[in-house]
Amino acid sequence: MIARRPFLIALVIIGTVFVSCFDAAGQFVPTSKNSNLSRNNAPGPELKIHQSLNALFRQRASGARMKAWVFFESTKSLPSPLARNVAIRNAQGLFTNRAIQRRTLRRTKPDLFDTHDVPVPPNYIDAVRSTGAEVRVVSRWLNGVSVLATQQQIRTIAALPSVTHIQPVRRGRRILPPNPANPNKLADTHLKLQAALGFYGEAEAQLAQIKLTDLHTAGFTGAGVRVAILDTGFQRSHEAFNEPGHVLNVIAEYDFINKDADTSIEVGDASSQHNHGTWILGTLGAYKPNLLVGGAYDAEFILCKTEDTTAEYPAEEDNYVAGLEFAELNGADLVSASLGYIDWYTQSDLDGLTAVTTIAVNIATVNGMHCLNAAGNGGHDTDPATSRLIAPADAMQVITVGAVDDTGTIASFSSDGPTADGRTKPEVLAWGVNTRTVSASSDTTYSGLNGTSLSTPLAAGVVACLVQAHPNWTVEQMRWYLMHTASDYVATGSFDPEFVRGYGILDALAATAGDCDGNGIEDVTDIANATLADCNTNLIPDVCEITADATLDQNLNGMIDTCEVAIPTTSTWGLIVLTLLVASVGSTVFRRQLSAIS
Repeated sequence: MIARRPFLIALVIIGTVFVSCFDAAGQFVPTSKNSNLSRNNAPGPELKIHQSLNALFRQRASGARMKAWVFFESTKSLPSPLARNVAIRNAQGLFTNRAIQRRTLRRTKPDLFDTHDVPVPPNYIDAVRSTGAEVRVVSRWLNGVSVLATQQQIRTIAALPSVTHIQPVRRGRRILPPNPANPNKLADTHLKLQAALGFYGEAEAQLAQIKLTDLHTAGFTGAGVRVAILDTGFQRSHEAFNEPGHVLNVIAEYDFINKDADTSIEVGDASSQHNHGTWILGTLGAYKPNLLVGGAYDAEFILCKTEDTTAEYPAEEDNYVAGLEFAELNGADLVSASLGYIDWYTQSDLDGLTAVTTIAVNIATVNGMHCLNAAGNGGHDTDPATSRLIAPADAMQVITVGAVDDTGTIASFSSDGPTADGRTKPEVLAWGVNTRTVSASSDTTYSGLNGTSLSTPLAAGVVACLVQAHPNWTVEQMRWYLMHTASDYVATGSFDPEFVRGYGILDALAATAGDCDGNGIEDVTDIANATLADCNTNLIPDVCEITADATLDQNLNGMIDTCEVAIPTTSTWGLIVLTLLVASVGSTVFRRQLSAIS
């Protein structure tokens, strides 16, 4: 066996490099339409400018300014592995202890930090500013800046050697749900809620529908969990945010529109600027017993004001990206956003790898931050080939939330999937018709609102309480237990083939068990004790993954196919490959096989 060690070491190294999705600098290598974001061999200046940006300038008067993304070469001007390692080590000082703790618990990429965390080189930013363009947002994750610039300034920026690609900043209008077909139903529901007021007040039914009240009874109310919200702004004068002895706990906030640390309504803001964000915050964090109690009323909050309601297109994706990075830097455990971007994107772009906000969410989830986004209010049909999603609801591990009414019937406005690459969206559902929350216009009254905007913070309340119960759960584990305990999956053993309901209505209490095989023992314990195999080391038992998706085990031998290699196990090469699998996968199953033949 000693003579084989060099071969084994070489194979381990080759195998590790082969399966990696990241380049040598630790940068994510996209395989999408935006793959030129990571190219170092930049084309000529004119070819760096996305044709859609040129088309937009042609529609504007001469000298008009447009918002655009400017992306830089991927090395971040770090000439050697040593320089890269020093820069990564220095970048760690930017992070709060809480952010480091979260990454330690849940990050799924090797090492806690990588070049995504290294700041954009200041000389790159200065070179862009020297053209006269206004730099709006600087993104470490995307290695770029958003600018407000004229067409001539864009052309000058494109000539900079550090610039690889320039494209428009995508925008979005909030799609409001239509008025209810029966306007009296909202009033009837409100009266019923008032007649049955208990500790949760008017929120009791919407929280009970997703079994969140049961999770609270079990002692999980979001205490110690950091929840970030990206929205229009937040007015915190309402009585439900100021209950004596239980004042809303905001640990960080930033206004990405006005570039200050005040996310409330300010001079120059529209009178309704704070409305939507206040409603979302109320759904999650309100605490006025017997009137309204939110889904994660003991949580800590990070507030990000990212949407300008005075603009023609209130939502701009650069502010969303900036909000995500701010939340992650400040140790957020999860982010809830009821925003979406589709302007200049098509449904074919929603493949989990193309939209800028989608790429940013992919990076956030790798860092162990749970992300939830509204599916959208574009409606649905029975054709599984059509979809009405918004970015970043298509991100690989975002939890995309649709809406139902009080009876569990899908809301007419709730957007359907799938993603362009065929993944199920939305995944889960919560109450989004006449959802009760605080009033944004009065400090002592309460409102009912429609939309996936409102079902999303209800789902975020579930995630916050589950983070308290299971702080070690990775993003993949959280998604798994939410989806595979939801109502429709429990009833049918599958997701909705029309991609309207996903896996169904959330069940917070069932999800918290973390016991997919129903043996009364938490799955992570079964895996640690080698009672259940986990060949791909995602902390979800293989038997449960195969039960949920039979295509994972095509040869019906009870093992996930990607963990197998079809070679004679009695040969020398069989031993080598099995040893490689043990080293890189760590599966108990492979250890047993290796032991049996040695």
